[in-house]
Amino acid sequence: MGRQKMPYVVGYNWVKRKELPWNKEKLLKNVESVEGLRWRIVDAKGVVLGRLASHLSVLLQGKDKPTYNPSKDDGDIVVVVNAKEIELTGRKFENKVYRWHTGYPGGLKERTVKEQWEIDPTVVLRRAVSGMLPKNNLRKLRTRKLQIFEGPEHDFVGEKYADVEFVPYDLPERNIKMKGRVEFLDHSKLPEGYQPLNREWYDKMCRLYKIANPYPAEVGDFKSKGEVGSKKD
Repeated sequence: MGRQKMPYVVGYNWVKRKELPWNKEKLLKNVESVEGLRWRIVDAKGVVLGRLASHLSVLLQGKDKPTYNPSKDDGDIVVVVNAKEIELTGRKFENKVYRWHTGYPGGLKERTVKEQWEIDPTVVLRRAVSGMLPKNNLRKLRTRKLQIFEGPEHDFVGEKYADVEFVPYDLPERNIKMKGRVEFLDHSKLPEGYQPLNREWYDKMCRLYKIANPYPAEVGDFKSKGEVGSKKD
């Protein structure tokens, strides 16, 4: 058995911290006020760890609001479910290592993501989000509003949370930058006789995507430096 926490003393009665009157009335533990804040629920199933953490850090800071102020803690409350179904790219599951020091000589400790996943998978996401938040006094307050759960269910149910409206947050489509490549490779939409205005850029893109240039330079066309070329005899 692990070491049990010492209960709090109120008067002559021994009371646990969660049973204290001022903690029973709060909707979220260790958060002073949730008035005016939205409850955002995020499904982490099949989402890459770093990509999800970057979006959660924006929600916790309140950067998605027009009233964003970096010196105030006005970010929304974020509830993440299915944290155990999150994904890591490459070999980070075996090679990524968490390190910390106990403060004593020779006290450098380390633990891989796989080992931490077996102990508590929610810590992996929490550390990723915490690392993306600004390193100031507000980081601790913002991480308190991040509630992570391993499965599809969360603890914010019952009469106490009857008036709470959970707003789902869907991450945008992945690989948005690749759309430009698809449009560049699709020449069916271009009109007949099309010639690129900036031929130097077009040749560079063709070399980048490793395709043949379908619009070769015409006779008397402009060179890369903007000089007029001479016609062939």
